[in-house]
Amino acid sequence: MDTIVKIAITGKGGVGKTTFSGTLARMLARDGYDVLAIDADADMNLASALGVNNPPRPLTDYKEMIDERAGSKGGVFKLNPEVDDIVEKFGVVGPDGVKMLVMGTVENGGSGCMCPASAFLRALLRHVVLKDSSALILDMEAGIEHLGRGTTRGIDLMIIVVEPGMRSIETAARIKHLASGIGIKHLAAVVNKGSSEHVLAHLGKLGIPVLGEILYDAELVHADLEGLAPIDVGGMAVGSMEVIKDEILNMVNNFTNEY
Repeated sequence: MDTIVKIAITGKGGVGKTTFSGTLARMLARDGYDVLAIDADADMNLASALGVNNPPRPLTDYKEMIDERAGSKGGVFKLNPEVDDIVEKFGVVGPDGVKMLVMGTVENGGSGCMCPASAFLRALLRHVVLKDSSALILDMEAGIEHLGRGTTRGIDLMIIVVEPGMRSIETAARIKHLASGIGIKHLAAVVNKGSSEHVLAHLGKLGIPVLGEILYDAELVHADLEGLAPIDVGGMAVGSMEVIKDEILNMVNNFTNEY
């Protein structure tokens, strides 16, 4: 299992991507991976899905550190700032040994954002996972704006969490279109909140393979109300995510064998 897996999880707001991100991170850690989970969503809810009670401060709060590493005088900034020590200094270790970072919001983000904070965060995603048997799980912000900033370059697999409904399907279509423009070669979907032939047919037309379906389970609602990580509650939904996790690893291994 000497592999490095980098996975970004995205989708329309409210589809369950953070729940899936946190559960996947914990499962990979239990499989023996050295896991880093990065909360790149402006809502910053990944900690609860991981079972982390005291999440770290967002990296963008450390403006002096970012300016020191990525900025320079005269309005010019470094494209490849030093990030090797960021996890140790600014992250926390949660259940199952999963390490967690919170990226925070780049205030002047957007498709054209070129600033020290943006350069710093991009460098972090490119270089922070270096050891064998490592996994990076990136919980992206809802929608597609992050693809315009290009922070997901270097990701092995982008997973779009989809729920029944055309808005979710339309978001998946836009994500696929923009992902191809920034060099993301591999996309897949996970269907949450109930599947249907209608959803599967639309994803098939888009050419997005489906990894599986997260089964509806009242235990997930219970976990959310109690502030518990889904994996610590268990149930049918977590069991279905375990099956999807295996499919993800099979897919990534196939990518590796292609090269």
